[in-house]
Amino acid sequence: MSNTGTNSGAASAEAGGETGTNRWLLVAAALLLQFSIGAVYAWSVFSKALQDASAFELSSVEAAIPFEVTIGMIFIGTYIGGRIQDRRGPRVVAMAGGVIYGLGVLLAGFAESKDDFWLVVLGYGVISGFGLGVAYIVPIAMLQKWFPDKRGLITGLAVGGFGFGAVLTSPVANWLIDRDPDIPTKAFIPLGIAYLVMSLIGASLFKNPPEGYTVAGHEAVGGSGADAATRDYTQGEALRTPQWYLLTAILTLNVAAGISLISQAAASATDIAGYSAAGAATLVGALAIFNGAGRIVWAAASDKIGRMRAFAAMLALSGLCLIAIPHAESAVLFALLAAVIYLCYGGAFGTMPATAGDYFGVRHAGAIYGLMLIGWSIGGVAGPLLASALIGEDEAYTTAYTVIGVVAVAAVALTFLTKVPKGREAEAVDARG
Repeated sequence: MSNTGTNSGAASAEAGGETGTNRWLLVAAALLLQFSIGAVYAWSVFSKALQDASAFELSSVEAAIPFEVTIGMIFIGTYIGGRIQDRRGPRVVAMAGGVIYGLGVLLAGFAESKDDFWLVVLGYGVISGFGLGVAYIVPIAMLQKWFPDKRGLITGLAVGGFGFGAVLTSPVANWLIDRDPDIPTKAFIPLGIAYLVMSLIGASLFKNPPEGYTVAGHEAVGGSGADAATRDYTQGEALRTPQWYLLTAILTLNVAAGISLISQAAASATDIAGYSAAGAATLVGALAIFNGAGRIVWAAASDKIGRMRAFAAMLALSGLCLIAIPHAESAVLFALLAAVIYLCYGGAFGTMPATAGDYFGVRHAGAIYGLMLIGWSIGGVAGPLLASALIGEDEAYTTAYTVIGVVAVAAVALTFLTKVPKGREAEAVDARG
């Protein structure tokens, strides 16, 4: 099947009209791909195991390194993948990203002691992080083109599978680790194979809509005569606006707030609320439901209340819950506060692609949003580093989460400064929050 297609004209809301493509099947394929690469959020299970394993005995800072490298590499992958898929189509780029990701995880499985820890950093961190980024950006850009009538909801769904990735992976990884707790990295081998298969199946169905594709009953705001008012920005033009930098800053700070807990979730649950290792692993898997749900819930909500109001709420709730969570000695209260943080963390990834589409258009969405995801890498590295450094060997959770929480609450001010670029207001009426 061609990535570009040749037919144009109207398409029905459910089945793509003349394209002969059921666009909801593409959503299912995107979720399968994102589910496999979203397993990266189960890292805290491995982090705890690598600290406890006799063959590794890593410090909390050392155990955070592979995850930080993974998140740091994502930006490089999204930048390259976004630019290529805008020109070559989504299928080949997504398949390449999935293969790289799976092979990186497999490589990490060959580390058998602390002397081999570099294999985990190289495989799980550098290689799989790059592949993750290449694959991640593709369904986001592709589905915005298929669903101009449901931009907020569909970008939430496009990345929802990524947030849900740790739901199954966390308990499965914990079970695999328990088979040989002295060498927990062996669990990466079966997981890597599973990720590879799932990624290839999902990505094999990807394709862009044909030129001139429309959805029955939906017309872009402003009509056909509003081309000048609703022009699509190129990547270079977007980078010359203050809005691109403000949106990237909002994404960065929201990521840093949420991921500071995500990277320490299993240990925090054990040390603060008294969870067992198995209980903490189960909790991490359950919390991933909120990571995934947040991408859908907040994205859909932003269609109703406005993009910036949604981001203001996410940052404020994340910050307040982070400040409160070190004092949550009750297992139930800890889980509730963590669930809100995960919900808001995921929400940024569901809402920001639609926001970028509102502000800059979707024609070059892969390149523009792919570059914007530098905020994911910056926040994804800074958050865990700051959290692990402040927590330290003294388990200073109150200091760590209070500092990060205050920063998140202060970041709400950025949402009041961020306005839709002139010339895009007509297309972005739902982004005026």
